[in-house]
Amino acid sequence: MTTPNIPLPSVFPEYRSTVNENDKDYRQNVENWKGILKQFEEKAAWAGGEGESRHIERHHARGMLSARDRIAMLLDEGSPFLELMPFAGIGVKESSPAASLIVGIGLVCGIKVMLIANIPTIVGGALNELTVRKQHRASEISLENRLPIIFLNQCAGANLPQQFRVFHQSGKLFRDIIRRSDAGSPTCTIVFGSSTAGGAYEPGVSEFSILVKSQAQMFLGGPPLVQMATSEISSAEELGGAEMHTTVSGVGDALAADEFDACRLARSWVQSINRENLHIDRTLDHVEAPLYSSDSMLGLIPENVRMPLNMPEVIARIVDGSRFEPFKPLYGTGMLCCWARIHGRLVGIIGNMSSVIFVNEARKATQFIHLNNAYGTPIVYLHNVTGFMVGKKSESEGMIKAGSLLIDAVSRSSVPQISIVCGSSYGAGNYAMCGRSYSPRFLFSWPHSRCAVMGPEQLSGVMEIIARQAAERSGRGMDEAKLAASTAKTTEQIETESKAYYTSAWCLDDGIIDPRDTRDVLGMCLEVCENSPYKGLEGYRGVSRL
Repeated sequence: MTTPNIPLPSVFPEYRSTVNENDKDYRQNVENWKGILKQFEEKAAWAGGEGESRHIERHHARGMLSARDRIAMLLDEGSPFLELMPFAGIGVKESSPAASLIVGIGLVCGIKVMLIANIPTIVGGALNELTVRKQHRASEISLENRLPIIFLNQCAGANLPQQFRVFHQSGKLFRDIIRRSDAGSPTCTIVFGSSTAGGAYEPGVSEFSILVKSQAQMFLGGPPLVQMATSEISSAEELGGAEMHTTVSGVGDALAADEFDACRLARSWVQSINRENLHIDRTLDHVEAPLYSSDSMLGLIPENVRMPLNMPEVIARIVDGSRFEPFKPLYGTGMLCCWARIHGRLVGIIGNMSSVIFVNEARKATQFIHLNNAYGTPIVYLHNVTGFMVGKKSESEGMIKAGSLLIDAVSRSSVPQISIVCGSSYGAGNYAMCGRSYSPRFLFSWPHSRCAVMGPEQLSGVMEIIARQAAERSGRGMDEAKLAASTAKTTEQIETESKAYYTSAWCLDDGIIDPRDTRDVLGMCLEVCENSPYKGLEGYRGVSRL
């Protein structure tokens, strides 16, 4: 007898919201978020651009599709595409929109695939420092989650004025392709245009390469470099054209008639890699939607990240049926730990009720991480934390020991961990909540969030105290005007560097998301995590909690 793949009704209790949408603070939060989301949309439009109109027109005049149109040709019609690190390079003078690279996960013939596309209409798709960072992070995600990769290659090689910052890091991009291949994450490269120098190695080390007829050109050195080095004069087509590489050198595996044919061949390659279609999951047809609308989330989130978040209300707008089972609800109440389902998938959730982690909160979260490893359950972290409690009382209670055990648990955890920075994420609190240094499978930020060693006022205040103590020890007077100017400058610097758009520009998260999209983003990420088998760290059973 076959049992249908239908989940049993959840016994997790429904959370009954106590939010009053007519409350003054709620309405003020909604009003504040109009401005935050307007800025988010403006920055997203900039990041989604593909260069100046004259460059795009010239590209189209050559019969070539834009990078985003090429991605659309590959994806299954109507399927979602989770773009990653779209704000890379924003506000960075030496970079470009999206760091000249589009990266994301989508469905190709029903299989989850990482797509990486050069944007040839921005500096010829040349690599800058952040392009390398972004592509390497995409490679890490693919390796961890056993995703095939399709490269949409049209790259002018390194941005030569930035060669020092590009060259010493970019070699690992080719190493990544080879290591992923060994780990069962294959790569196909479609060459749409000119791919010079390092760009030529991408198809060279891929399992499968597709070259577009009369467009694709690959060479380690283009005609000018060859003429300078050898006095040999040749055209680009003679030197590295698609037909030569598919009929003579053998670097190309397939010659596509045009870009549409190239995308068809890539889709055929996906079907040929003998990868089980894990996307077909009938349990998702029976998923309960949250009881409360995602729009109502905005009224819960203060613009000021120093304010606490009502985590039960936030979680009720993310999880299936607004159902979750709290763990140790009467102990360490500044940390909410609970079990729930997101798009049908069981998760453990850790969220900061208080912005400070005390000893009991650290112990509770440590035990919860141990339990989820014992059960093989992924963990979602919802950050709104300024750090661990300091002071004589906290130190004597063993804050260092409790904090160390929590960081140990986060570090050793072998189930998928996903982080959402919902407000502040400062100092060792960021570490305890599985920040970037702890390699979560995915990490996303809300637009107003902050991440740094500590808050701007706290950091500049500490620096001011140190300066006053140094002046006192040396016996010299304090120049108050100079100190005030230095304090203001430090505060401004940390305020800028802690903003989500700054950290996202440097690829320190996997993207900034609208809070209302949190549930769907987590659902897709959890599905991607299932692509690679995992189990929790052994040894966390029984009374290890004590």
